Amino acid sequence: MSRNWILFVAVIVMLGIGGSWLYNKGMKGDTPLAAAPQRQEPKKVESVDKLQDSYDVVVVGTDPEGISAAVSAARNGLKTLLIESRDREVLGGLMTVGWLNSIDMNWVKPKSNLPGNTQAYLNQGIFTEWYKQIEGHSFDIETAANGFYGLVSSEENIDVFMQSQTIEPIVKQNDKSRVVNGVKVTTKDGKQHHIEAKAVIDATQDADFAAAAGVEFTIGREDLGDIQSAMAVTAVFRLKNIDAKAWELISKRLNEDGNDGTGTDKMSAWGYGTEMKSYVPLNKERAMMRGLNIGRQNDDTILINALHIFGIDGLNPDSHKEALDIAQEEIPNVVKYLNTFPEFKNAELDGIASELYVREARHMKGLYRLSIIDLLENRDQWDRIAFGSYPADIQKTSPADNGAIPVDPWRYAVPFRSIVPQAVDGLLVVGRSASYDTLAHGSARVIPTGMAEGQAAGVAVKLAKDHNVTFHELSESKPLITEMQKQMNDQGMDIKPYTLNQPSFMEHKAYPGLKAAVYMGLAYGSYGNTAFDLDKASNAQRMVNQINNMKRIYAANFTGVPSEALKGVTEPANEPLSLQQASFTLVKALGLNTNLDGAQAELQSKGIISQATVDSIADKQNLTNGDAFMLLKDAVSSIVGKQF
Repeated sequence: MSRNWILFVAVIVMLGIGGSWLYNKGMKGDTPLAAAPQRQEPKKVESVDKLQDSYDVVVVGTDPEGISAAVSAARNGLKTLLIESRDREVLGGLMTVGWLNSIDMNWVKPKSNLPGNTQAYLNQGIFTEWYKQIEGHSFDIETAANGFYGLVSSEENIDVFMQSQTIEPIVKQNDKSRVVNGVKVTTKDGKQHHIEAKAVIDATQDADFAAAAGVEFTIGREDLGDIQSAMAVTAVFRLKNIDAKAWELISKRLNEDGNDGTGTDKMSAWGYGTEMKSYVPLNKERAMMRGLNIGRQNDDTILINALHIFGIDGLNPDSHKEALDIAQEEIPNVVKYLNTFPEFKNAELDGIASELYVREARHMKGLYRLSIIDLLENRDQWDRIAFGSYPADIQKTSPADNGAIPVDPWRYAVPFRSIVPQAVDGLLVVGRSASYDTLAHGSARVIPTGMAEGQAAGVAVKLAKDHNVTFHELSESKPLITEMQKQMNDQGMDIKPYTLNQPSFMEHKAYPGLKAAVYMGLAYGSYGNTAFDLDKASNAQRMVNQINNMKRIYAANFTGVPSEALKGVTEPANEPLSLQQASFTLVKALGLNTNLDGAQAELQSKGIISQATVDSIADKQNLTNGDAFMLLKDAVSSIVGKQF
């Protein structure tokens, strides 16, 4: 990686319309405009002629997380099968088949802790080995695919098999749990193979194998009480005729338009958020363009990740087809719009990725569920196997939604327990469907974190085999976890314990309330965590809105109608929130038969709000956001029993 490239990374940006967010890739004004490197010839992935009857470990799925897991297992002396059933011809999955050729990096933060303009990223290991082979955090997909295959093909202990039609778990029920002890493979010629394995690592995007084995999951935003929605999916598309001159025009626009949220480097461009506001979708209910996230290729083409498609069930193949049909109709119209800009006047549509970018579907119920509070507090974990620092990027769920960044963490640890299912043993799940709450998943779903988990999984299989323990037993053994972490560090990872100075908002008197609000999806810090606004004034309407969102999660406990508290309030959004009004809104949400004047006394007499919280409110006629959060925290803790 060149020194110039390093100087361009890690500027935080907000792209697109409403809440269309991306993490920026460079610094404005320092754009190298040299021609892109010559494109590599793709290397054909060779499958083994014959599957063995048994392996030490089977890795299901050839996305980056699976490649990391297989390479790690092989290097630890395990006979490994890396197997695929999605009719792919290259390794890399979402990165190379879905054409998502820009990596959301886990940069070391705060950057001020580093000397000069140094920019470093977390985890290292097998991810770094691959990353050094590509053009940067935007890359040519042929380079990426060849890099993945180079890692795999250099390991004698790996058998690759791309010719599967289906891959099903072989599960044995014992006294304590279900145990996966192999896979049943149906090949494309219809033959079946029963393969024994001491362990299986599920590296599929949606943990399809684990779900078939009986692992439990939540779906989409279910843990927030929103069972109908999930983040938008995207169909990445390719434009041709983007030569060096066109790239120079793109760079000129994005580096000189006065917007700090735009820019380019050798392989990336980010911006056009203002311009895309003017694009009118053909399918206004199902599609929307955000600012363009552009990844340059080495053949005068570019890949664009910008089309949001809504209302898609990520677990339903028919719904995937529907999304691609919407994209086939919408994208030619997008290209016509882009042709109105000088830099895109010669651009032509050159294809749409065959696989969708599905941001979320399943969230595993593991031995530990990574939460948004782990990110908020930059928590380390005793059984850390990976680090994350990417902002919790919650993309739009509908055209009316704005998206959000609940938390922008400095660093948090993913525990080994988050890749171990609760009720099924012999199986590890790595990648975006591991055990994360939906808000934490907005950060932890990124590829570098998943590849670190994959590397850890390979080491864990070896350790469990050598010590004759299950993954559940391994997860409870501090000596064995310590040995696993030592081996990971010895093998190129960097997952040592850390201590950070905590952010200033944790010292605020209303921080206990903020924790509750962030957990429930009621408060968003945005980039830099600058938008919590604990000391800004709340209002009567905001209190109602917050309780309505809270009710989604705790509907059985808050059965009333909080908006009834607004009767007689002329402009509730402009009405300062008093303690009396806040108490009355909570009373209405709880369905209690108490009037405005008696609401506070009723809540205190029932222990629903505490005297300490009431005493902490400096101005009882003008509550702040922090004051309101403290009241909501009290109510949920007392009524539901939830401690934050």
